[in-house]
Amino acid sequence: MSDQQQDKAVVLPHGLNSLIVRFGLKARPDLTAAVRAFEAELAANPIAGVTQIAGSLATVLVEFDPNIGLRSVIASELTDRLALRDWTKVAPTPPLRRWTIPVAFGGEAGPQFAESARLSGQSEEAAVAEICAQDLDVLCFGFAPGQAYLGFLPETWNIPRLPELSPNVPSGALILAIRQLILFAKDNPTGWRHIGQSGFRPFELLRDPSILLKPRDVLRFTPISALELEMIEKDNADGLGHARLEVLT
Repeated sequence: MSDQQQDKAVVLPHGLNSLIVRFGLKARPDLTAAVRAFEAELAANPIAGVTQIAGSLATVLVEFDPNIGLRSVIASELTDRLALRDWTKVAPTPPLRRWTIPVAFGGEAGPQFAESARLSGQSEEAAVAEICAQDLDVLCFGFAPGQAYLGFLPETWNIPRLPELSPNVPSGALILAIRQLILFAKDNPTGWRHIGQSGFRPFELLRDPSILLKPRDVLRFTPISALELEMIEKDNADGLGHARLEVLT
């Protein structure tokens, strides 16, 4: 049975004052599109007592004030909203902004890139071209302030975790996590593959704004050499790493 056949949107309890709307068990582009569309529905037509909604890759967290709304009533309303349409068939929300970010792939800048390209069944040159050929959506944020999960890459990039942790990966690193890419917002260990490095710093506490990326942003990467990255880092007081930002609508 396929993932699409197994997945069914359900409303589940979560903690004392929240519920989870789960569209599926695995992250897929159509489920992430459903999450965004359902978030937009709840924002446009609020449910009494709901205080916060937060979407992830395949779920929407719905928090509520129990002094205003009953769990059973909110759960029933969410179930009714789910029945309005097939949310996985809703057209994707168009992006608002596009970032173009220079990245050095492979070598010291991406120590696991060569292995990742091989596991994806491509040459390193073809792998760089494929990664840089598309706009990647900001799917969600997590693990560190402003740290975005981007996707989705083609199915050939469905590569498992490393057998051991890399003890420290720097801020601005481009990390491959199955079919997603992560731009690291701070130095951290990781079990995923470090494939490239940028001068882009998604989070700087003293910068205005501190967090650069937003929902409905897309990112496009452009390949540079290790020497070009070194030059960028020498003149990177703003933490943009020579990234360019376009407003699309």
